[in-house]
Amino acid sequence: MALLRDAELAGAFDRAARTYDRMTSASPGYHRHLRRSARRLALPRDGADQSVLDLGCGTGASTAALLLAAPRATVTAVDASAGMLARARSKAWPDRVTFVHAPVEGMADAGVTGPYDAVFAAYLFRNLADPDAGLGAVRDLLRPGGRLAVHEYALGGRAVDRAVWSAVMGAVVLPWARRHGDEALYRHLWRSVLDFDTAGAFARRLGRAGFTGVRTLPQPGWQTGITHTFVATRPAS
Repeated sequence: MALLRDAELAGAFDRAARTYDRMTSASPGYHRHLRRSARRLALPRDGADQSVLDLGCGTGASTAALLLAAPRATVTAVDASAGMLARARSKAWPDRVTFVHAPVEGMADAGVTGPYDAVFAAYLFRNLADPDAGLGAVRDLLRPGGRLAVHEYALGGRAVDRAVWSAVMGAVVLPWARRHGDEALYRHLWRSVLDFDTAGAFARRLGRAGFTGVRTLPQPGWQTGITHTFVATRPAS
């Protein structure tokens, strides 16, 4: 199947927004792993002057993870799906959280200009038509020395990683999606992970985009070899 892109993908997320939190909450470790990746940004917990961009915030699970990791940070949360953002905005947030509707390519037009002390991007880059351009935009939004954490399904490269991912999707996720009328989105999810970079390839992509200190950190449990945190830094000069 062809992967969904741009407006078509945003529309699929709009339609799925009504049940998205229910699906992710049923996934073992989903929120715990997001919190682990947010902590890996190593933001100061008392850093009231820290500005963080939550890129691809969805219904706000990554935003909540960031606020637990850095309770006093100012967070700008951006997503291309109006439906997902509506769900996020319906939740209770402190005044220092702002939600912005924009695709990665249109952030400047929406007033997202930085610079930011840190960027957190969960489940984003494999959904972009041009992930290299997306990484370039993120690099430009970071202050010199700013940190990036990418929380992503990026397979470890072993045959068993692909097999476990496809087994979970085929046995659990896709049947659930069919019952809720969201099969197109979750088939995209399945294929986008298989077609995207391995963890090693994405780490190298980060290096080519000008980031330094790139580290690839696994997640525990059944997602070992499937979900990773990538941390990197924009050079100070």
